[in-house]
Amino acid sequence: MRFTATRLAGAMLVDLEPLADERGFFARSWCAREFAAHGFDAALVQCNVSFNRAAGTLRGLHWQDAPHPEAKLVRCTRGRIHDVIVDVRPRSPTFRQWLAVELAADAHTALYIPHGFAHGFQSLEDASEVLYHMSDSFHPECARGARFDDPAFAVEWPHAERRIVSAKDLSYPPFAVQPTAGPGT
Repeated sequence: MRFTATRLAGAMLVDLEPLADERGFFARSWCAREFAAHGFDAALVQCNVSFNRAAGTLRGLHWQDAPHPEAKLVRCTRGRIHDVIVDVRPRSPTFRQWLAVELAADAHTALYIPHGFAHGFQSLEDASEVLYHMSDSFHPECARGARFDDPAFAVEWPHAERRIVSAKDLSYPPFAVQPTAGPGT
């Protein structure tokens, strides 16, 4: 695996290094020892799959606060997505800054998202699928969210002929008035 730092502290792009032959390829997608060598000591305890029927499906922005913050390893396993993270750590030098990357099934790249980041994505193709490895189980009492278009972040999303967003994701209060804003660093 190749690890590439992003401009947001702690977030990394993780590229598989496929061993290919006439049958296809084999690659490791997770190795605790290699992740630990890059400063990531989170154990992965839950794995989620998100299937998105239509291009333009937008999920997020979501995170989980202390005492159960989540780190995530996110990979697109079918189709393509516009993946977005936002630093919601109040004492971070990159607080409220965002980063967007395109993840595609055929690119073999994942995004490692540390504790204290909001995460969301928009599908760019029909039938896109996303695989999330999580460092903690879901704890509804710690779940937080912000609208994808929250002016506190001003995330630039791709144009969509039809954007599909859940009522829940549209109901989040503005980030600026939320009682907590993620774990500090």
